[in-house]
Amino acid sequence: MQHDEVIWQVIRHKHCSFMSKITTGIFCRNPYNVTGICNRSSCPLANSRYATIRDHDGVFYLYMKTIERAHKPNDLWERVKLPRNYEKALELIDKHLMYWPKLLVHKIKQRLTKMTQMRIRMRKLALKTREKIMTTPRKEKKREARREEKAEKAAVLDKAIEKELLARLENGIYDGIYNLPFNKFLQTLDTDELQAEDENEEESEVEYVEGNFELEEEDDIEDLGMKDYHISNDEEVDDDEIDEVNAVEEQRVRRKSKSAHEKSEKDELGKKLKKRPRIHVEVEHEEGGERQKVTF
Repeated sequence: MQHDEVIWQVIRHKHCSFMSKITTGIFCRNPYNVTGICNRSSCPLANSRYATIRDHDGVFYLYMKTIERAHKPNDLWERVKLPRNYEKALELIDKHLMYWPKLLVHKIKQRLTKMTQMRIRMRKLALKTREKIMTTPRKEKKREARREEKAEKAAVLDKAIEKELLARLENGIYDGIYNLPFNKFLQTLDTDELQAEDENEEESEVEYVEGNFELEEEDDIEDLGMKDYHISNDEEVDDDEIDEVNAVEEQRVRRKSKSAHEKSEKDELGKKLKKRPRIHVEVEHEEGGERQKVTF
């Protein structure tokens, strides 16, 4: 047998797990409480005939409890789904709670009004675009800053060591044995070849040419005229004309030999510039004690 007054006296004056006492008042944390205040008329445990409204994923339900189902806790609450229309929901509440206390019906309607307003505000906030504030812990920031500093120092140190070694190699300090990675060695050779090609191109741009084109053309024309003269006329040639022809031919031979000599000197200079710096690599085996030398 359930006695509401006895239950209320025990809950109110001794102990209740749903009671929350603060400076502003005493509140109830029970989800079936209509008002959220701890008093005799609003307590869902001390009232055998009770009704409330609850929200399940945006859908409102009317919960009703009667004394006839007190002996079956599994079926204690009767649930009725309320429509989304506010006026139709009020009509459904009046229909199911026609003979219930007027004060309880009024509290249920007030709860429905507040919950409807809250649902409208939630929809508006969901549609509104707002900035999302993301926080990063201080420890992670400090850790990332330390890692960045270490990485920068390591990169600068590696570049400085590489530059120093390349400078020593170019100066000829490592004339004897020098072991280095094969990829780096090929890279340095490629850079040296490119530099040598650039120098050769720069040198080849400057050329010195004789300005005696008209004289050469006249000599060629005279030679051709003399040959035609010899072919067409079978008469004898004077000694003065023969001497002039020989002098012209000697000049032509001297010019050709001079140009060939200058060309050979330029080729030799280009070959000297294209020569690669040779590096001796010596490999020693621990077991045999033999040494092998490789020259690049």
